[in-house]
Amino acid sequence: MTKNNNTELVVCGTHLTSPALCKQILCLLLLAAVLLTIPVTDDRAEAAQQFPVYPVIEPNIRFWEKIYGTFNSSQGVLHDKNNLDIIYAVVDLVAWNTPGSARINKQLIRLSRLRYKKMLSNLASGKKPVTKEEKRIAALFKRGKHTSYRKARDNIRLQVGQKDRFRAGVIRSGAYMPSIKRILQSHGMPLELAYLPHVESSFNPKAHSKSAAVGLWQFTKYTGKGFMVINHDVDERRDAYVSSHAAAEFLKENHRQLGGWPEALTAYNYGRAGMVRAQRKWGSYDKIIQHHKTKIFRFASKNFYSEFVAALRVARRLEKDKSLIRDRPRATVTVRLKGFVAAKDLRRYFAVSKQDFARLNPALLNSVISGKKYVPRGYLLRLPGTKTIRQRAKTMPNRLFHSSQIRDRQYIVKKGDTASTIAGKYNISLKELSRLNNLDSRFKVRLGQKLKIPPGGVSNGGGTGRVITLKATAKRKP
Repeated sequence: MTKNNNTELVVCGTHLTSPALCKQILCLLLLAAVLLTIPVTDDRAEAAQQFPVYPVIEPNIRFWEKIYGTFNSSQGVLHDKNNLDIIYAVVDLVAWNTPGSARINKQLIRLSRLRYKKMLSNLASGKKPVTKEEKRIAALFKRGKHTSYRKARDNIRLQVGQKDRFRAGVIRSGAYMPSIKRILQSHGMPLELAYLPHVESSFNPKAHSKSAAVGLWQFTKYTGKGFMVINHDVDERRDAYVSSHAAAEFLKENHRQLGGWPEALTAYNYGRAGMVRAQRKWGSYDKIIQHHKTKIFRFASKNFYSEFVAALRVARRLEKDKSLIRDRPRATVTVRLKGFVAAKDLRRYFAVSKQDFARLNPALLNSVISGKKYVPRGYLLRLPGTKTIRQRAKTMPNRLFHSSQIRDRQYIVKKGDTASTIAGKYNISLKELSRLNNLDSRFKVRLGQKLKIPPGGVSNGGGTGRVITLKATAKRKP
């Protein structure tokens, strides 16, 4: 800024001859300078406070960002399970849909693991690295620390890359993300939590785990029953929207008891009670990660929060990729049923195909979809959001509704009975009989045991068991 003999002010190349105007501009510039010194709290700053990145987990986050964003499912990453900055090799695997791929990949992984175990054993015994690869591995550790090589030899772990699957999950997430964020907002929760299903299920509502966790948020039956309806006819873990409300409530309670989101999210995997004990013993989250050790607080629990942070970062980057077209939410209408209704009557009344009806209501199990049981009273039915269906939903006739549920039957196990013979007697599958009665993997039954028989099971005259009619039981509203 310069001043000439004609008291003309030059500001950014503009000539101003009014002294009063010049004073106003100077005041505005001073005010702007003051405002710039005031700290601004934006969403990113708030998120950083709620989801902090501790130095102790920075290597873990870097690792999971690579798993989600760099390596695909045809690559296996051999790494140290304690120090995730140490990556030994990336093993090229056979495509998992190839016949015999599991056996072939197992062998490829075994051979690669043996190779690096041998290198580490040699380094631990004091042998100097000779080859370029041996020198690279040696450089990963502190010099002269032979014990480090020895420990690392037994800590080699393989993680299959997820880049392609993660990308597919981001595409699927488009159908659910807007609703999940609205649900979280209604519960007063951080919107970043909407990205947790990337870790749990890759936004696949049909996902099942080895531990029998189900759905978008991977609730087990034990935990899910505290928040949703889970019985032989309805499993709301399968419903993306109901289970999202349940996840919000569960996470909120975790946060209330533990005080921070790193702890609350770790408890989502490890268990709230275990995390409370760990917090009492060690205090802060970073100390828990460094020192806490139990039989079940292992690699998965220790890395759960790091996976979440990495998934959040990778997903947000992919969402900015214009070449990635995400699924869109489907327009639907919901109806709270005032009585018990046959699924076929609902499909006929609303003119909805069996496939669409089942797709929109994944919480309804086969016993209901097939007509062996009614859709329960109080169930929140979801239908295509057409104008016709919206109108019909307002005037559902009473003739569709029933006052009670179709009754179950019961069979008392007699001497010589097996689950297989009982299933055959009532012309039902062994799998269905097992699911209905929570039988173990061996389908073992005991003398005098009372087994539920689905209403569609009709005795073909075999066996010697007795059939008893049970009273209808009230159903909890979903």
